[in-house]
Amino acid sequence: MVCVGADPTRMAVLDNFCWPSCDDPRNMGSLVRAAEACYDGAMAYRTPFISGKDSLKNQFRTQDGRTIMIPPTLLVSGFGIVPDAERACTMDLKSAEHVLVLVGTTGARMGGSHRVMLGACGHPDNRLPVVDPARGARTARAVAACIAHGAVRSAHDPSEGGLLPALAEMCFAGGLGARIDLSHVPVDAAAHAEVSDECRAFAEDPHRYILEVDVVHLPKVQAHLDGIAHAVIGTVTNSTTLEVVGIRTPQESMTLDTLRAAWNAPTGG
Repeated sequence: MVCVGADPTRMAVLDNFCWPSCDDPRNMGSLVRAAEACYDGAMAYRTPFISGKDSLKNQFRTQDGRTIMIPPTLLVSGFGIVPDAERACTMDLKSAEHVLVLVGTTGARMGGSHRVMLGACGHPDNRLPVVDPARGARTARAVAACIAHGAVRSAHDPSEGGLLPALAEMCFAGGLGARIDLSHVPVDAAAHAEVSDECRAFAEDPHRYILEVDVVHLPKVQAHLDGIAHAVIGTVTNSTTLEVVGIRTPQESMTLDTLRAAWNAPTGG
């Protein structure tokens, strides 16, 4: 919602709990913990849950007596107010020579990421990234201010797949290429030595945003983000490739057509 230009101080959300039977104390316990996390997030962001629903018996007993349970799943949907529709933001890259700014830090934890779930990650740290609701709320307000003041041309969040997949989506949408340097990605200071190129490219740490910014507006963006980790990590290009260089990774590039084919393919295809 922040990425499209909604004001984070004027948002509301709804919850949808899809759980296996809470007659099982483990499932009941996880439901309670999820509800507590919703409370912590709502209080930090000052965003109320105004309604919701639940479905707490999502399981099936087979003819041979086995019980198949869905994973506990929480969907949070929301809506907000975009104060000025002329300042609404989209994810498609707009113009070559604009810079790409990554807001928020990336750590070495890969737990729960698409990279791990698809079995493509050899990184040893499979712990979940740490959520900091207070930092998340502060970052959301700062990014929203950048967008509201017209300093951001496009915005996207890298929560699904990490930085590179999100950036590829921005390239697809705008028909433009990009060149980025993973060594410029802001990292968690406590894990600096451990944050590999793989983590910088595919970790799914919360509270991060990718912003496309015209160079003339960069000082304004940096002023709004004062005190919040951010860095220019690359530029938009007129090419049809996504080019990446890293700390240990030599320059690599892949055409947008190749990336789009992989993005559209079924999982495991």
